[in-house]
Amino acid sequence: MVAIFIWFGIQKFTPYAAEAIAPLISHSPFMSWLGVFGVTGEARVVGTIELVTAAALIIGSVIPVVSALGAAMASVTFLLTTSFVLTTPGITLASPTGFPIISTLVEQFLLKDVALLAACLTLLLASLSPRASAASATGNRRFAEGPTSS
Repeated sequence: MVAIFIWFGIQKFTPYAAEAIAPLISHSPFMSWLGVFGVTGEARVVGTIELVTAAALIIGSVIPVVSALGAAMASVTFLLTTSFVLTTPGITLASPTGFPIISTLVEQFLLKDVALLAACLTLLLASLSPRASAASATGNRRFAEGPTSS
């Protein structure tokens, strides 16, 4: 998950990626306000959020409460990107029976976010579990004390 957020976060600082996500953002009822920053600015805001999410996931590997924050940020990210399928005109076409057709490369690319959303929600639930909370409350003694013999 971390690699995905780092990779895509860095890409948002390139003109190519900024232009590629501009139509998705402009049609989103949740993100269109980013247009006040211009195409480059809105991509940089998104990229920065993705890089902060990656950092939270990395830190969360040793601090469970930060894991929950990173997983929540990642979940929101994938909820928003999945919503682009419904909000961006021309991405989804309807078959003669009315069933949606995965018709464009953009939609095919965005549909992977459904699986990533499920992974992030699973991580979020695991981070919020009583076991994770207990590890956080004890200051992660297991990491501080080092390995133990069984």
